Amino acid sequence: MITDIRTPQPTPGRGRAGRPSLEGAHGERLLAGWSRTGAPTELPEHLDRHGPVPSFTAHDGEHPLIEEIARAGLAGRGGAGFPTAKKLRAVAGAKRTDRVVVANGMESEPASAKDKTLLRLAPQLVLDGIVLAADAVGARQAHLCVAPDTGLDQRLRELVAERRALGIDPIEITVRTPPHHYVSSESSALVNWLGGGEAKPTTTPPRTAERGVGGLPTLVDNVETLAHVALIARYGADWFRERGTAESPGTTLVTLTGAVAEPGVYEIEYGTSVHDILELAHPVGDAQAVLVGGYFGTWLPAAEAAALEYSAAGLASAGASSGAGVLAVLPPHACVLAETARILEYLGAQSSRQCGPCLFGLPATAGDFAQVAFGQPDREGTERLERRVELLLGRGACKHPDGAARLAASALRTFAPHVRRHLKWGPCPAAVDARPLLPTPAETIKDGDWR
Repeated sequence: MITDIRTPQPTPGRGRAGRPSLEGAHGERLLAGWSRTGAPTELPEHLDRHGPVPSFTAHDGEHPLIEEIARAGLAGRGGAGFPTAKKLRAVAGAKRTDRVVVANGMESEPASAKDKTLLRLAPQLVLDGIVLAADAVGARQAHLCVAPDTGLDQRLRELVAERRALGIDPIEITVRTPPHHYVSSESSALVNWLGGGEAKPTTTPPRTAERGVGGLPTLVDNVETLAHVALIARYGADWFRERGTAESPGTTLVTLTGAVAEPGVYEIEYGTSVHDILELAHPVGDAQAVLVGGYFGTWLPAAEAAALEYSAAGLASAGASSGAGVLAVLPPHACVLAETARILEYLGAQSSRQCGPCLFGLPATAGDFAQVAFGQPDREGTERLERRVELLLGRGACKHPDGAARLAASALRTFAPHVRRHLKWGPCPAAVDARPLLPTPAETIKDGDWR
């Protein structure tokens, strides 16, 4: 469902125990409240719909909520898609008795707006999820990290204070604003910054579940993941699995952007075809290609992408993944090589410059790709570009160069005919004249900007 007041609002229904229905008219769960009112969900409405944060009785075995999340099959919504129950178990099973929860709402992907939208429209679900995750792993402190340039932090602090005054939250949740760079939303970067260091990824091991904030075992989860935790805690695994597929249960938030009439954030059911998802935003004209997953994602021809099922298995069949939850539609008049070159230049500038692949490899790859897109490329140059892309994979201190390499490789592979035309004729008119479709914020990062 697009997060825009232009969307017609359904009549509120009634659900369990006389409370408002748990789902919106189009099956929304996380955004059900907004679906009914067109406004952010305030605390009284949230409590009316969902009731108080549930409590669980501890026993000798695993925490009941972790068991329920495992049955639900909830996977992380932050990009990696790691099973949430496994992350919870790793932190809960750590030897230290004090633990930390970090809710990641940084959303450094320029093409994505899902986490910002969730925090604006349904923040109470996220806060509930933080409290429940902390209880499940035995954490005594929690941090909610959001980018400083979103304007969300002050409102979230007010909501946290409101809940604290009412005695809703048994632990203190601190809203934090780390530096907003592409790699700063990576788990180890957040942990490093919260511990007083720079917001740069660190090498592993140890993993954050073993040694995180202040040396304590730390759970880092995306805010959408935690919002789903809040719903599973209340309504159970069977309810959660009523939507989605067996392997990819539930709903998820997707940002639809590019050549669409109604760009925005939509909550969709896993298993829906990419074609049907894109139709929600009304594509403008015949699409040429779709970028699946965001700037660490995969370019696919539009027809191939449209035929896919939006699920882990469905996207993987085409070598793609949901990533940051982005589907960007490229119109026929745009140049995919130019779009990719601009993204690679942006990713190169956003690196933390901690290893050779980021310090040297990414800028060189971006330069070679720009030559293919905008210059007078030759066969030797394109072959050098292909070699560099291969050399980036698996060699960085973090996954930043891997993501950039996957994007570049998918463009070269999927649009080889475009590369041949550029080799023969030089840059196409779209590469030179067309307005960029995807955002690549201009930013010069200085050494002191990581703190």
